[in-house]
Amino acid sequence: MSHKQQQSYKKLPTEAMDNPAMSNSSSGSGSHVDVATSDRLPPTNSSQQLVSSSDSDSIEERPLRGAVDGIDTVPATMVRFSNVGRSQWFTVTVLCFVNLINYMDRFTIAGVLSDIQKDFEIADDAAGLLQTAFVIFYMVFAPLFGYLGDRHSRPWIMAVGVALWSTTTLLGSFMPNYGWFITFRALVGIGEASYSTIAPTIISDMFVNDMRSKMLALFYFAIPVGSGFGYIIGSKTATLANNWRWALRVTPILGIAAVLLILLIKDPERGASEGSHNMETTSYKDDLKGLVKNRSFMLSTCGFTCVAFVTGALAWWGPSYIHLGMSMQPGNEDLQVDDVAFKFGAITMVAGLLGVPLGSFLSQFLHKRYPSADPAICAFGLLLSAPLLTGACLITNHSTAGTYILIFFGQLALNLNWAIVADILLYVVVPNRRSTAEAFQILISHAFGDAGSPYLVGAISEAIKKQLVGNAREDNRLVSLALTAVNETSQLLSNGTERAIINLRDDTSEYSNKIKFEGLQYALFSTTFVEVLGGIFFLLTACYIIKDKTAAVRAVAESNDQEGQNPRSARNEIA
Repeated sequence: MSHKQQQSYKKLPTEAMDNPAMSNSSSGSGSHVDVATSDRLPPTNSSQQLVSSSDSDSIEERPLRGAVDGIDTVPATMVRFSNVGRSQWFTVTVLCFVNLINYMDRFTIAGVLSDIQKDFEIADDAAGLLQTAFVIFYMVFAPLFGYLGDRHSRPWIMAVGVALWSTTTLLGSFMPNYGWFITFRALVGIGEASYSTIAPTIISDMFVNDMRSKMLALFYFAIPVGSGFGYIIGSKTATLANNWRWALRVTPILGIAAVLLILLIKDPERGASEGSHNMETTSYKDDLKGLVKNRSFMLSTCGFTCVAFVTGALAWWGPSYIHLGMSMQPGNEDLQVDDVAFKFGAITMVAGLLGVPLGSFLSQFLHKRYPSADPAICAFGLLLSAPLLTGACLITNHSTAGTYILIFFGQLALNLNWAIVADILLYVVVPNRRSTAEAFQILISHAFGDAGSPYLVGAISEAIKKQLVGNAREDNRLVSLALTAVNETSQLLSNGTERAIINLRDDTSEYSNKIKFEGLQYALFSTTFVEVLGGIFFLLTACYIIKDKTAAVRAVAESNDQEGQNPRSARNEIA
């Protein structure tokens, strides 16, 4: 390398680029992360370490992968947990705690769904509509909170939202009829939209690169764990109180504490972790146009929509379906749904405890050699989960242990997605559009994902049950006619045959357990097709992700470059 070329390398803030897709292979204890910027990039106050002189000298000893449109790559040292300050740890801890109780509240009802159906005397489609109403309000209000989150105080917006969903959850537990109950469940979605839209963007403004991935893994780690707690707390509280309504009165108490903690966290400057200072917001129309043109963002959102569809359907109907199937096994006639919900919740928690950090680890390990590894891992998780969960559906009425094992590994593979999808969004979207991007992803993924999947599965189940009952009644009628003819002619009808007819008639009574099980089984097979479709979307994302990451990083570098030359000109960046 010539002396002139050596002069072009300076000590640069690693936060300026979050582009591990162009990183050099790691050696020793350091992880080499790409940095692209200009000579005029301002220093940052992030906890990320700068390139040491020894690391800079080592560039001469091995060839670079090259520059992308004039953006050079230099190695950087990995940030360790010891570099994270107390304020940052406090913020992440609070956000994880609120995310935990957020999902506890969301799936408490799933743990007591059978009791709710009996109390309000509603069928499967109406039971699925409870979750659909919640998600519809959740996704409709997400864009509003995304717009506010890019422009106003994020802790205050989250505090108001958490207070709202805690209040409406508590009030909903006192509603005497289905109409009022579903109304308050829908209002819960408004409050939860504020938090889910904004919280990941706060993490992104405090950390970059591997540390951002680790913190996002902690944050999304709370989703399966919180969901599992929701099943467990919901079912056990209802059993102890002998009333399912008490299951909905646990999370509101925790919500009050969450509001107070949220008000204590600091709102970091948007884009601070990447060295971007005071990036000007653009119009909402320009934000949406930029997101729609971002192919990695759109394709990963489609893939995540499939994840949401499957997760929503299984989380809502899983315990009820497993209970119906296992009750058909000899010796399990007295099996209680709360026992199934407890075990299902425990499996969900353990799968989350292992799956979310495993996905983050695979991402950090593989993208050093394979720049497009993140969407590939997501695709692998979905394509592996599909046959495992399908197998669990097929053997539920035959093998208890086999069912739980397949569900565990199926959810483990599905949980690889959570932290990675969030990280993809944050590094392919510029900082001043991330809340809007989160809101847009929530809108799309829930509108076509878990907003409809609980109701859709319930509606398909009802349609199939009617068809099964109709077919069984027709078969029963034909058998009865045939046996009656034989009886009239030869009097050969035996007591055993009489009992067979009686049993057949009992089994084809409107919606016997066998009919209910088969209806849900066929309906849940729809999730297999959706998982395969999601895997295809993530494989397509891998084709564009390097280009889109580079574009986002360059936009930040150009913004800082313009701000260094003329602060006024920074207002015109990222049209």
